[in-house]
Amino acid sequence: MAEFLSSILSWQLIVSVVVILVVIHLLLVLAGGGTYLERKISAYIQDRIGPNRVGLDLGLPALKFLKGLFGLGQPLADGLKFILKEDYTPRGADKTLFTLAAVIVVVPVMIAFAIIPWGGKLALPEVNIFGVIIKEQVVHVTAANINVGLIYLLAVASLGIYAITLAGWSSNNKYSFLGGMRSSAQMLSYEIPMGLAVLMVLLVTGSLMPDAIVAFQADHGWLILYMPIVAVIFYICALAEGNRAPFDNAECEQELVAGWHTEYSAMRLGLLLLSEYVHLFTGAAFFAVRFLGAYHLPLSWVGGPVDHLLHPDNTSILGVLAKFHVILGKTVLVVFVAMRVRWTIPRLKFNQVMGMAWNGVIPLSIALVVLASIMIAMGWTQLWQMLAMNLVVGAVFLALAPASIGTTENKKLRMAGSRFHPLAGERVVTGAAAAARADHPHTTI
Repeated sequence: MAEFLSSILSWQLIVSVVVILVVIHLLLVLAGGGTYLERKISAYIQDRIGPNRVGLDLGLPALKFLKGLFGLGQPLADGLKFILKEDYTPRGADKTLFTLAAVIVVVPVMIAFAIIPWGGKLALPEVNIFGVIIKEQVVHVTAANINVGLIYLLAVASLGIYAITLAGWSSNNKYSFLGGMRSSAQMLSYEIPMGLAVLMVLLVTGSLMPDAIVAFQADHGWLILYMPIVAVIFYICALAEGNRAPFDNAECEQELVAGWHTEYSAMRLGLLLLSEYVHLFTGAAFFAVRFLGAYHLPLSWVGGPVDHLLHPDNTSILGVLAKFHVILGKTVLVVFVAMRVRWTIPRLKFNQVMGMAWNGVIPLSIALVVLASIMIAMGWTQLWQMLAMNLVVGAVFLALAPASIGTTENKKLRMAGSRFHPLAGERVVTGAAAAARADHPHTTI
């Protein structure tokens, strides 16, 4: 038995299992904390206070000192509300598919994090536990160290569209169905420039493995400096794929009630909202790996030691812990930017969203890929050369954007007799009545 366990056990398997367990629970906590953070950020932007009543005292006198506590208990109260509310299924809905969609939507976002390098590499010694020998090994602190890492994440993340379409169709609600159709068209459109952005990273770094991409950025500089326009394109696509504002037309309240999850309630609705926030954090971690150096900080760029804790070649346990906190901090920072975007930029109209993809972002992505290929073939791969190419392409795009994308601004219709277009010989007078303008109470006899 000991020989059999020795043949199948390895440090990489053990570390991968530990990473899976830790990161899944971490994502669940971050999803709950993300709702609290978003409420506080929106309150700050709108000059409000936000959640400040529900603490962590749980109604117990012994925990009275945790009462209030800046409203940190609000995510817990929301979770309990989803669990305890009535789980309603609308009449005419396909009950099996209606429930299955809520489950399917969670699975892709919960396995997409597998290729994120949370801690670089870790050197572990040989150990003998009751006759079971685990050999010495340098392991990757990730759930799955596969050589098609970026392609895996794109493939898994794109599976969420099936659940959204299924949820909209099985609800037997026209608003849900329209929301699912909008989300399908939007995600299919923005998958193209996202794939081209991944291709740009492959062209520059020569690898799809996250660890190799991080090592390249540690030696040559972060890719957001090499390709700032590509980073912006990828960030836009990540917001569109996650149905985040200003691309949240699939949940447009003015037109579709709540979009594709209109008919959902209780824990099934909780699963849908949970998947959105986990998708947001996973996409932010992916962005940090590709463009912000993941766990790397530019200490060596300013004369610091090359073998500091955050360098990819550091394989100590202290280095792994430091790298994990750095990439987690960068992920939260990217999520914070997404939340600021949501509460700053108004929602685009759906025709604007699609026009932006097909007339703007996709042609720009193709141009960047073609020019990057030419520059790499010519050997012009230094940071300043790639940065100059991106800036030139960006300037040309901004100059041509009005002609290619066009304008879809709303125009006032000429309505005969309105205050803006009175009929011939008429004079339109607007304003409140005298009684409404008076600064004293009125009584009716």
